[in-house]
Amino acid sequence: MTRALTILGIETSCDETAAAVLRLEEGRATLLSDVIRTQLEEHAPYLGVVPEIAARAHAELADAVVAKAMAEAGIGYDALDGVAATAGPGLIGGVLVGLMTGKAVAQAAGIPFIPVNHLEGHALSPRLASDCPFPYLLLLVSGGHCQFLEVRGLGEYKRLGSTIDDAVGEAFDKVAKLMGLGFPGGPAVEQLAASGNPKAHDFPRPLLNRPGLEMSFAGLKSAVARVTEGAETDAAKADICASFQAAICDVLSEKSARALAGFDPSPNGKRFVVAGGVAANKAIRAALETAAAAQGAQLIAPPLRHCTDNAAMIALAGAERLAAGMLDGTDGLDAGSRPRWPLDEAAALSAPVYGGGHKGAKA
Repeated sequence: MTRALTILGIETSCDETAAAVLRLEEGRATLLSDVIRTQLEEHAPYLGVVPEIAARAHAELADAVVAKAMAEAGIGYDALDGVAATAGPGLIGGVLVGLMTGKAVAQAAGIPFIPVNHLEGHALSPRLASDCPFPYLLLLVSGGHCQFLEVRGLGEYKRLGSTIDDAVGEAFDKVAKLMGLGFPGGPAVEQLAASGNPKAHDFPRPLLNRPGLEMSFAGLKSAVARVTEGAETDAAKADICASFQAAICDVLSEKSARALAGFDPSPNGKRFVVAGGVAANKAIRAALETAAAAQGAQLIAPPLRHCTDNAAMIALAGAERLAAGMLDGTDGLDAGSRPRWPLDEAAALSAPVYGGGHKGAKA
């Protein structure tokens, strides 16, 4: 498909209700609108996301957020070529809200509905603002995921390594909760770490010297928990945050260097993409930049706004799939919600990192 495509994207997998309108023309994406409504106030008292509260908030906000995105784009529904919405993975209540909202718009407008893997949205997010052709190496770091993937093309993903327990973002949030820093935890830890001494505590770097690309952060979190009991001053907490963040940086940079050393994409050079909410952390970005440069690779990251959950990346994934004719011969209206949806499903089934479960492979 060579003509320009205009797609409405909807994202509701966790605690952001988002909608965006994107135009894809000759492989280049132009955002016509990009609306994100966070739920920080709703979840702040609980120091974490409460699934039931998130689902109810999505149900209340979805219609208004979509209407605002369409109004800011300055077009009517008759100008859309398709609707894309996150179908998983994520909190099932929120996923259902976005999925049904997207299907309703698509059916009313008589246009295709494209169910999108939330992780594919993150994987493609750098293509919103950068020239990032396939193939490239991807480090996906978020609250629920931490893995290296080889992105060979649209829909072609190979898992190279993953965390065997906590994801990086999850570790940040748990450390913030231990120290009473509020919600969201990641930015709070990063902010406090800026004034701390990264060498104040010699925290472990789990699996750092073990061959391969597997990672582990649960032990690091436990080590932090042991020293927080006596940390009462802001200076003491800053040192803990800085030392914790330094350990994360060391693990991610070493594993990234190892992954890049074994990645041989094409004569066009190595591209190393970091995406997901944790990609917004400046210290981690700097560490990955150094690791990439040492391997002769170019580090590419989405703009900070598109590191965290957003609908622009969902619209892009939907537009690219529609342009490539990757709709599996259906209009998508029969697509179901998937709380678990690995990008590399073959690897998840044959060698699951966490094991399976009645809902399918977890990672």
